[in-house]
Parts: sequence; C-alpha cells; structure tokens
Amino acid sequence: MKNLLYIILPCAMVLFTACEDEFIDLTPPASITDDVYYSEAEHFLTGSNRFYPYLLTWRDDQGIFSDHGSDLVGYFENGGMQDYGRGQTLAPVDDEYYTDTYEYIRDMNLLLERAESYEGEESIAEYVAATKFHRAWQYFFLVQRYGGVTLVTETLGIDSEELDAPRHSRYEVVAQIISDLDDAIAGLPNELIIGSEDKGKISKEAAMAFKAEVLLHEATWMKYVGTTTDGDGTSSGAGSAGFDNANITPYLQEVVTLTQSVMNSGAFELWDYNSSLDNLSSNFLFNLEDSGSNPAGLDKATNKEFILYGKYDFTYRQAGDLVSHVYEGRLKPSRKMMDLFLATDGLPITDSPLFEGYANTPDEFQNRDYRMRAYFTYHRNLGEIPQNGDVLLSGTNNYGYFNSKFMSWNWGTEDAYRVTKTKAYDMPFIRLAEVYLMYAEALYELNGSLTDAEMDESINLVKARAGLPPISNAFLSANGMDIETEIRRERAIELYAESASRYTDLKRWGIAEEELGEAIYGAVIEGTVYEGNADLYSPSSYNFAPETTTTGVGERLCIVIQPESTRNFDRDNYLFPIPTTQTGLNASLLQNPGY
Repeated sequence: MKNLLYIILPCAMVLFTACEDEFIDLTPPASITDDVYYSEAEHFLTGSNRFYPYLLTWRDDQGIFSDHGSDLVGYFENGGMQDYGRGQTLAPVDDEYYTDTYEYIRDMNLLLERAESYEGEESIAEYVAATKFHRAWQYFFLVQRYGGVTLVTETLGIDSEELDAPRHSRYEVVAQIISDLDDAIAGLPNELIIGSEDKGKISKEAAMAFKAEVLLHEATWMKYVGTTTDGDGTSSGAGSAGFDNANITPYLQEVVTLTQSVMNSGAFELWDYNSSLDNLSSNFLFNLEDSGSNPAGLDKATNKEFILYGKYDFTYRQAGDLVSHVYEGRLKPSRKMMDLFLATDGLPITDSPLFEGYANTPDEFQNRDYRMRAYFTYHRNLGEIPQNGDVLLSGTNNYGYFNSKFMSWNWGTEDAYRVTKTKAYDMPFIRLAEVYLMYAEALYELNGSLTDAEMDESINLVKARAGLPPISNAFLSANGMDIETEIRRERAIELYAESASRYTDLKRWGIAEEELGEAIYGAVIEGTVYEGNADLYSPSSYNFAPETTTTGVGERLCIVIQPESTRNFDRDNYLFPIPTTQTGLNASLLQNPGY
C-alpha cells in the first residue's frame, strides 16, 4: 500500500502547479490505500504525475547510462558501465534496474485498472494516456537492457500465473509498447496547448517522437542483429516468437511519418543562439537555467528544442551529483571522439586542408565543428581554448581533454553560477535534433539514400548549428563520403552523453563488437608539445605504454587508456543478464545467452 508521502513527493519534484495544494488537501496517510485512492479525477492526475521521476531512474547511478565506458569516452575505472564496455558483465544476484522497473509498472497497471471502473464525471483520459506512455517507456527500457521479459499488464496476486511463467519475446513486448503508445498519442494534448505551468508534461508530440525511437530501434535491430541475441523466452519455448522481417519496412515508414509530424508541428525549434554565445549554443543548451546561467541572459523559456525531458528546479528539485561530478570527470572524450569532428569545410580531418594538427594544444580545435569546443573546453571566458600546458598528462584520467557538456557556466571557479551538487537544468531524453536524425536515418534505411531536399530538412539543420556547410549527394560523391557514415557521425557527436545513445546505436547497428573491441586512446604524443617534455607529460605515471594509432595526420604515438587486449565485448553482451535472484524464484525464467 502507498502512503501519502510516496504519492506526493514525486509530484513536488516534477514541479506541476497543483502540487503545493496537494500537500494540504489529500487525505491523511492512514486512510489512503490502493482500494480507495483512485476514486476522483484528481487522484488520477496525481497518480500519473508521480510517474515522471521514473523516467530518470537509470540516471540515478552517477550517469551510468550516459556513454560512460563507451568507445567515445577517455576515462578508466573498474565497475559499472566501464566493465560493461569491456565485455566483463557477470550475472548479478540482484539488479535494481529489473526489480524497480517492475515496481513502477505495477503502480501503472493499478492506475489503469482503476481507470476502467472510474465513474466520475470529470475526464481522466489524459492521465490514462500519460500512464500508457510511462508503461511503454519502462518496458522499452527493459527490452533494451534484457531483451525479452515477462509482460505484465495487470496487477498480480500471490497466485498469479505470471510469477512462474517464461519470459515473453522482445517482439511480443514491443507489440505491447506500440499499442500503449498508440493509446498515449490518441489521448495526450498537443504541445502548443500545454500551459507554461505544465511544461515538462508529456505531449502528443513527445509520444510520437518516442514511438519513432522505439520503431527505429527495433527495425534496425531486426535488420542488423536479427534473432542472434534471443533466448528461450516464451511459453512456446521460442525466444524469437513474433519475429517478422516483414515489420522492418512498415516500422521505418512510420518513423518517417511520425518524425515529419513532430517536425511540422510548429511547437519546436533548434536552440541556436550562436550569434550571442560565441558559437557555443551546444554547450549552454545543456546547462540552461535562469538568465544567470549564461552570458547572454537566456533562460529555460527560450528552449523549444526539448521534446521529452526531466524537469529540474533550483528550489524543488536540484540535480546534485547527476552532473556536477559524473559528467565533468567520467565523460572526457577519447581520441576517436575528438577525431570524429569535421573541419569547417565539412570534410573529415584526414582530408581537409583546414586541419591544423596536434602540435600545440589549441591546434586541433581550430577550424572545427563548433560542438568540439562547446563540449570539450571550459567557457569561463567566451572564446577560450586550452593553451599549452593547460592539460597536464600526469597519470590515470589525465588523458588530454576536459568535458563541459552538462556542466554549469564557470563550474569549478569562485565565480561559478552554481556550486557543486546544486545544478538545476533540465535533462533531455528526446529533442528536436534527434528527431531530425531519426527522420534521416529512417529514410536511408528505407531507400539507401536521401535526396538533397531530405538532407536539407533534417541532417543539414543539425550541421548548420554546428557551423558546418550543408551536404548534398554531389558533395558526398565528390569527397568520397557517404550518407550512412554522416548520419552515424552526427548521432555520435550531437547526442554525446545523452540517454545511452552510443551503446544503443552500436548494438542496434550490429557493430558493437567491432567498435567497443578497439583500444581506447587519449592525447597524441608524437610530434606535439608533449613529446619529450617532462613538465607536461610523465609516461611512467600511466598503466600502459603509448601506442601508434591512426590520427588526423596519419599514424602517431598516442596515450593508451585501455589496450585492445582488455576490451572483449561480444554479441552476448548486447543484453544484460537477468539477476539470479529472479531466475532462482522462477525456474521458467531462463537466463540470457552467454551468462
């Protein structure tokens, strides 16, 4: 049974207007039970509101699902996603991401059951639709993490058959996710009619964008991964029950339709204030609070890019360790990430005459995609780029670079806008830039190409904010480039450190073994200010000797963060193991392959 505190606290955290009144008006704790609570429309409102914090559940573990441990990150430690990225995951006894998620789903199922018998006069359709969205969100999380899982759409008793049943296949669970999202889309309000006091609530467009994400994920998973990760997950004994290659094309076609609807809704626009922020929109977008959070005096009201996001507030819900420690330290970029950024002529650095190399610390930042400086330099003074000696190569996790995406302005100085653990900017789950990239990718997967017009209404809009010229089929052909590579490059760069995009992308494209199996490198040593300079670089302070790898100027000696021999990610690692406590309780709940 849920007591009063459990009902109202998340509501206060999500910052919806009615929350303060609910502290006063709700019935005392002793009289609130599952049986009597859902009797008024206001109860369904409060009940659906308290599911919003569950969207953030897997970010509570120090940024564990934010590219941490991926091939794009130059950081080393043992445990968590670092071990996962190296293919070192073992089946745990318990896993809160499994048990907690089912607790959330149980609460959602309860609300939906009570809604079926609700007889009040005031409509609860919007609250039911929001709850359907939340249930779909939680099940998609389970599918991404474990593949097939037990599908539960009603509250269970101690004798319920589901407690001893086999898992459903991922395809069966996805069918339920799609059904829930269709109901959510039908019942949710459009973004443009949601009042300012309710910003952060799920809109029709947010549900459409999320459905597009689900469909794109599953279509590409079926295309590139197929049934290779499926276990023995259903009552029929076939973990691939419901798999149908024929779904790939209609899924992708619907992604195009859904993303076009969001793009054409008039509710969203890219947050581009480069002219007043020294081309640093891609930094300040991710630490936007009130007018004091950036040198241009912009606040959250200016942000129409976030479509689905976690709502934070300095008074009611501060982000704490979520960003102030994790993002700065654990998301420093790897050599691969730094070299992904194009030059301002739109060419890879290996082909561009504008690339200035690595000899001095500032050189590689010159004439590059704006996002490189936005993400990986501090912005205590606009226009600042690290100078020689700013980054000392003196031991573990000093590999040559900073991270400043999701870091408050002037973080770490006496003039910092927010002190440690008090960040309060919103955290995006889906934003317009990602919708543009989903649209482009779905078209490519359907047709093998994009027209120039399709590039102009999607990927080129993202590139423009980054200071890059538009691409066209003629440009790509003339420069030996291809649209698939550019779409995937844009996802890696634009969505860096957001919602585990790198891991999910590599897996659904079927290339995680290759990309995560490579050595991770840091700063270039050979031919740079660091070479032979004991004041800037101490080779003996590192665990591994430097190695030669491909860089923007050819083969060069670089710092080794993790050698190839320690990275053994394989197909079995695409899914996490089911906790052994659960498999022990239910003999029909079989483990994922490889564990």
